[in-house]
Amino acid sequence: MPILSVRHVTTYRYRQPVAFGEHRILFRPRDSYDQRLIAATLKITPEPSNLRWLHDVFGNCVAVASFTGRAAQLTFECAITLDHTPESAPVFPISAHAAYYPFGYSAEDIPDLSRAMERQYSDPRNEVDAWARAFVPAEGRIGTQDLLADMTRSVRRNFAYLARSEKGVQDPVTTLRLKRGSCRDFAVLMIEAVRALGMAARFVSGYLYNPRGDRNRHVGGGSTHAWVQVYLPGAGWIEFDPTNGIVGNRDLIRVAVARDPRQAVPLHGSFFGFPADDLGMTVNVQVDEIEPSPDVPGSPEPKLVR
Repeated sequence: MPILSVRHVTTYRYRQPVAFGEHRILFRPRDSYDQRLIAATLKITPEPSNLRWLHDVFGNCVAVASFTGRAAQLTFECAITLDHTPESAPVFPISAHAAYYPFGYSAEDIPDLSRAMERQYSDPRNEVDAWARAFVPAEGRIGTQDLLADMTRSVRRNFAYLARSEKGVQDPVTTLRLKRGSCRDFAVLMIEAVRALGMAARFVSGYLYNPRGDRNRHVGGGSTHAWVQVYLPGAGWIEFDPTNGIVGNRDLIRVAVARDPRQAVPLHGSFFGFPADDLGMTVNVQVDEIEPSPDVPGSPEPKLVR
């Protein structure tokens, strides 16, 4: 159960001082049984005139900042310490009726899962459907976890990761044809494929941990990361990271979940000025393993593990 430290800094720069509209910030991890939040701080420069917190429709913790005055730079810096419980080579306790695909959700679950089962992108030639069906044997049944793990690892093997600074998500048909994209693009492709198979899936935004001394283990670090959760009866919402072929929550720090990626943007806001004033944004995320102070067990006077 490593103790992890996350430092997330996002900076906007402008050609001249501008005014700022309201900004919504999704940096704070979700506290749960597999990741326990120990400490979290948020520093905003220039300091907002008002900062309030709320839980959105998915239970994500959102900070909303309002500003007065003008500045040529706006910085959001979040420092997080959490106890992370990874699942190594997980075998999930899926209910007997759902252990093999195809299966159906119960009448009790369907009303709450139905929106997470709806397709959101056009697929006029059924290309995403065909790709998803390729993981299902022509005859007989396949283990549900095996099917989802095969799909996750197929993206890692056969698609090229490409960091994109553009806003939004690439259409899943385009990702499938190009066989390249960002973590957001791969997550949306897998979500659409899983939904094509009749399962509920949702988008996850968070952070990726690369163990010290193993910096080439994963791709997509250094910024926010995205992956998928699929609802499996008996096991609940289970993580799948197609960018890195990860099954389960190993090295994944969950911040926000949403039905649509537009509902889980880490930072969203506006400024008042000329379009040419916008000099762009930089994002830096650093995740390290730390050890707690021996003076106060489990407490945060942590030091980096060397």
